Amino acid sequence: MDLRVLTATSPLSGTVRVPGDKSVSHRSVLFAAMARGVSRPTGVLDSADVRASIAAVRALGARVEITAERDGVLDLEIAGWGERGPQPPDGTIDCGNSGTTARLLTGILAGWPIEVTLAGDESLSARPMGRVTAPLSEMGARFATAEGGRLPLRISGGGLCGIDYASPVASAQVKSAVLLAGVRAEGTTSVTEPAPSRDHTERLLPAFGVPVATDPAACRASVTGPAPLHAYGVAVPGDPSSAAFFVTAALLVPGSEVTLPDVCLNPTRVGFLRVLERMGADLTVAGGTAIGTEPVGTIVARYTPELRPTTITAGEVPSLVDEIPVLALLATRARGVTCFTGVAELRVKESDRLEAIAHALAAFGADVRTGPDWLEVSGPTVLTGATVASLGDHRLAMAWAIAGLAASGATTVAGFEATDVSYPGFLGDLNALGAGIAGS
Repeated sequence: MDLRVLTATSPLSGTVRVPGDKSVSHRSVLFAAMARGVSRPTGVLDSADVRASIAAVRALGARVEITAERDGVLDLEIAGWGERGPQPPDGTIDCGNSGTTARLLTGILAGWPIEVTLAGDESLSARPMGRVTAPLSEMGARFATAEGGRLPLRISGGGLCGIDYASPVASAQVKSAVLLAGVRAEGTTSVTEPAPSRDHTERLLPAFGVPVATDPAACRASVTGPAPLHAYGVAVPGDPSSAAFFVTAALLVPGSEVTLPDVCLNPTRVGFLRVLERMGADLTVAGGTAIGTEPVGTIVARYTPELRPTTITAGEVPSLVDEIPVLALLATRARGVTCFTGVAELRVKESDRLEAIAHALAAFGADVRTGPDWLEVSGPTVLTGATVASLGDHRLAMAWAIAGLAASGATTVAGFEATDVSYPGFLGDLNALGAGIAGS
């Protein structure tokens, strides 16, 4: 689907309740499948990625029923496999486009004496799995992969021993895979990262009955196994990465004010808000409550005609890695040079996201430069409509739709259907604020 976007002619105004957080939704499904008893997660994101996790655990013997569907979220009832373990599936498990499904499931299955093959779409099959299989191999699991350590991946699990793993990258997917394998391993399994990554696994495992020892100063988390999981009803908060697109739209479109309630404000997820505060964005963030294991609050974003440039450091990147496309777009509004450093991880996302950002922003007329692990945007720039491609990347599809509202003239976003991966209702919610985008 090609989406045609015209310059916004009126302010964006109103309230959007973004759907459930994708990271927490995946974990609510996967952990419930591992647990003894019946879990009832609520507010689970209804997207292609999360549906891949649901289909995977069903294939492995968990019973999953959808008890309600509303506003882009699902309520589920999941009877887990508990101590009996997952059953061998009838065939290959298709993880679709979901790196979280593939990597976390690799850690979960590594602890059981069965053989399972995981596959994915073309994009996922190009993403690295060695960063997960290397530590799991140290623990005793065995793997066969496609060339370059990529999917399809065959797992032969069981008989794991705990390890003390120093991860070379700050990645919640790597950390979670190792900790989930550690739940089944003998002894203590620890993961130390070079910078803090998302901590949803560390917050949620204790709710399922598995203690997690953390040392935030050392970026270290540990579990001691074997440890059974018990059923828990996860309540999933709103996704801050989805909220970031509406924040960006409000900041860019003159006269706009957008309110986003019940958004997850986990400190490991809202680095983009801290950056926007430095840039002088007109934001109000009110927290103080919780949904399930996560802090939540309301974000109000208002049109900001000029922003300040800033430098995003490598240590900040894990807390805002999914928001770099919109932060780079907002940098075109800043007077000076905004620098993104230590962003090589973007090259192994759903696309080479770093190169894609630079190419698309240049098409909009921005002054942008990139290198192996850095990006620079000089501003302010008056954007002009362009034809850009999502490259099958959901976050790029949404970012360029927002750019089209701020650019003069017409913009075409090719492959806009990529938004189904994380936010199928994105266009409808954007139009509810007054965007007036007609569709293909």
